[in-house]
Amino acid sequence: MLPELQQQIQAALATAVEGILPGSNPVIKLERPKQPEHGDIATNVAMQLAKPNKRNPRELAQEIVNALLGNEDTKSFLAAAEIAGPGFINLRLTQATHQAVANVIAEQGSAYGNAPGNGESVIVEFVSANPTGPLHVGHARQAALGDCICRLYSASGYQVHREFYYNDAGNQINNLTISVQAHAKGITPDSKEYPADGYRGDYIADIARDFLDKKSVTADGQTITASGDINNMDDIRRFAVAYLRHEQDLDLQAFNLQFDNYYLESSLYSDGKVAETVQKLIESGYTYEHENALWLKTTELGTGDDKDRVMRKSDGGYTYFVPDVAYHVTKWQRGFNHAVNIQGSDHHGTVARVRAGLQALNMGIPKDYPAYILHKMVKVMRGGQEVKISKRAGSYVTMRDLIEWVGQDAVRFFLIQRRADTEFVFDIDLALAKGEENPVYYVQYAHARICKILRDSADLLAYLKDADVSLLTAPSEITLLRRLAELPNVIQLAAKELAPHHIAFWLLDCAADFHSWYNAERIMVEDQALKLARLRLADSTRQVIANALNLLGVSAPEKM
Repeated sequence: MLPELQQQIQAALATAVEGILPGSNPVIKLERPKQPEHGDIATNVAMQLAKPNKRNPRELAQEIVNALLGNEDTKSFLAAAEIAGPGFINLRLTQATHQAVANVIAEQGSAYGNAPGNGESVIVEFVSANPTGPLHVGHARQAALGDCICRLYSASGYQVHREFYYNDAGNQINNLTISVQAHAKGITPDSKEYPADGYRGDYIADIARDFLDKKSVTADGQTITASGDINNMDDIRRFAVAYLRHEQDLDLQAFNLQFDNYYLESSLYSDGKVAETVQKLIESGYTYEHENALWLKTTELGTGDDKDRVMRKSDGGYTYFVPDVAYHVTKWQRGFNHAVNIQGSDHHGTVARVRAGLQALNMGIPKDYPAYILHKMVKVMRGGQEVKISKRAGSYVTMRDLIEWVGQDAVRFFLIQRRADTEFVFDIDLALAKGEENPVYYVQYAHARICKILRDSADLLAYLKDADVSLLTAPSEITLLRRLAELPNVIQLAAKELAPHHIAFWLLDCAADFHSWYNAERIMVEDQALKLARLRLADSTRQVIANALNLLGVSAPEKM
């Protein structure tokens, strides 16, 4: 239902309850009944209040219903109210209330579903791949989730900042450097002399060849030219990292994804932020020395860690969560009171440690800062067989492989349509199918079908603004109007739960409701007024499907 209508209904219920149980101030929750025949809206407010007030829930529900129906103000939107089961109250809205959504959509257009600005800002960190190889399908899932969550936050009134954190320091960069050096010296992965922890994809050979040819590569506005000196490890490292950052930029561009900032882990060291954070942690009293290592008392900081953690190892190097703590301090200091991190489920141990470090600093940072979405990995299937390797990467399917095989629309929709914490099988054959079994095709076809209807009625479109929507009374029309009215609340729910799959599910339901209406009712009827009303409903559906697809970063084609 529309947010304004939801507020009206909640206010009417609150008034009814106040007249029966003064001062009770219940939290009034509204939901859509699972069975359409049970009504448009259900509430358990009577059951919620019955026990603490020693009342029979059905009797209390009946009093609330009587008060609702006796209120003159509710007659503009409430047609009936009934009691079900142990005390649920089911509400039925007037047809005029359902029909009014078409006017709201026409007025708001592409902004339909969006909330006004709330003055809040949020930083969403996602993809954040090591610059050691091409982006894989796990990164693709992060990219789809992250971009959609950013769009949901924007639609919910937030100022959104997209950030990519480059892990350009540590052992993985050393392994990249020695891998490229080995190839440059003519040592291949099948040789015993090849580094044991070296990277083995064909891309390493490409980097080595371009390094020897003294080529240049541009990443983040900086151009790095290879020296060709196979003994200069610093030159190899700089060129290899820039080369792979450039390749990753191409992957992100193919996914139509842009970031506001790329933050380098190495800068935390060069700017002294890691050393500063460690010193403040020592001063906090939550650290101790043991076996020549510095430990953080994470078990005392209320973030759920099961044991204390090493911060500085006996060799003087920091463990990986220390720069993560320093990095999140910068997020807080940059004014981002809300932060979301999207990472693979293998980062589960990071959550409690980073939050513990932030709590130890006593900076007023909330205990649940940052919020985390930990996603499961993706299995790619083709022809009934799992696809495990890519020539480009050597050992895994890349983001670019997926995009080249099925296109970015299918990649985005498929990777969004399941909860992030569930395993996902990406079926290449299904993503290429042109039928209703392919979810993204099914939704996009609904949009394209509507566009054809409107093209074929081009001479009538100028009259749609004056169409009489009160003529939309068929059951399939009311069902579709109810569905269109849901989008604003679905957006708010998806943003609150960090669960963009709600949008994908809603789109499939909306497309199904449209197809059902299209099959049940003729649009181009003899009655001119009814024809215009139905064209108005078709156009409203087109607009709302396009708005929802845009939240997923998926196109809304006019022809298919």
